[in-house]
Amino acid sequence: MREVQDPALRELALTHASFDGERNNERLEFLGDTVLDLVVAEELYRRSPGASEGAMSRAKAWLVSRKTLAQAAKRLDLAARARLGKSLEHQAVPTSIHANLFEAWIGALHLDAGLDAAAAFVHAALAPELTQAVDDGVARNHKQRLQEWAQARGDAPPDYHTLEEQGSFERSAFRVQAEIAGRRFPAAWGRTRKEAEQHAAREALTALEGEGALG
Repeated sequence: MREVQDPALRELALTHASFDGERNNERLEFLGDTVLDLVVAEELYRRSPGASEGAMSRAKAWLVSRKTLAQAAKRLDLAARARLGKSLEHQAVPTSIHANLFEAWIGALHLDAGLDAAAAFVHAALAPELTQAVDDGVARNHKQRLQEWAQARGDAPPDYHTLEEQGSFERSAFRVQAEIAGRRFPAAWGRTRKEAEQHAAREALTALEGEGALG
């Protein structure tokens, strides 16, 4: 986890209002929330070319939700380092506080080392959720739309062929090609097989649109 170097900022980011009603992390949480929105929106835009504004909005809403941020904060064990009020000593830390700590940490990183550092933290801390949002939410529309087009023509659903696989488990890449009724469309790369399939479906849709076949 990227550390906040400034000791004062680090302490402030980990101080909840239940511990100190005046000097706490609420202002950093406000800043972190804004930075998080920007970073997540940019990442969804970059990973999902062609996705609709509505699809990206739904994915972003899930990614920045209290529940999603709390899961990330728990993986980082931020609550174990936090200064919390005595009323919270003998109970499970609420989801809202986990999320509060996560956003405050982003705000502190932004002030401490800049937007790039905060963005790198978000990309790493929310890596599983970002992949899930793209695979199951934003880009799913490409595969669904292509399947609907094929079925409307009376064809079987598209097949997806993995043409190439590169890299290690941590940094893999896949090249996938969509096929419908014997026709193979331009291939596309993705960081997961599912992501590559989504991109391959987009390539097929682009080709069909260029031919005027989508209507």
